[in-house]
Amino acid sequence: DNSKGIVGGMLMATGVMMMLPEDMTNWKDTKGKNVFERWFNNVKQGPVVDKDGFVVNYILHPYSGAVYYMTARSAGYNTWNSLLYVSFVSTFVWEFGLEAFAEPPSIQDLLTTPFIGALMGEGFYLAKRDIVARDYRVLRSRLLGKILVFLMDPVTEVMGLVFHTDKHTPDMEKWQVFCPVSNFVGQKTFLSFKLTF
Repeated sequence: DNSKGIVGGMLMATGVMMMLPEDMTNWKDTKGKNVFERWFNNVKQGPVVDKDGFVVNYILHPYSGAVYYMTARSAGYNTWNSLLYVSFVSTFVWEFGLEAFAEPPSIQDLLTTPFIGALMGEGFYLAKRDIVARDYRVLRSRLLGKILVFLMDPVTEVMGLVFHTDKHTPDMEKWQVFCPVSNFVGQKTFLSFKLTF
């Protein structure tokens, strides 16, 4: 379910970015040629060094990678399998997939999204475990705790609200049933991962 949430989010983000002005996205030539011809030409041309700013390349892309990583980690995958997941999603689904309809894949994004994202994601994972163990309280505030958990793991939190409205119960045993992030070891293997469109 979380992978569907990521792909759905990527599709929405792609649509929004294609409507934004070119100077905001640096996506050139998104109109005109056949969309598949444009994708083929961009993939053939890339990867290239993009001209995105520091915030996009070194903050937003790593944050996206951390979100992808958390999606796998929260589903019970271990650190290495979560790294494989974020690498697959950021490389093939985004850079060589959806984003390639608008621009060539980026060398910076291929490196920062999975690797810095995985490091950030593991930090998010440990922080989320700690916050959940304290009944979602940060500085004695459940609201602050819930906001921080949402920012660290938005896909899992949204999918939990959509499919399991009692996921946020303070009862940790009930929480574990719906979100096995508390299973620190992670018994699932990457080979059992299934991504459908």
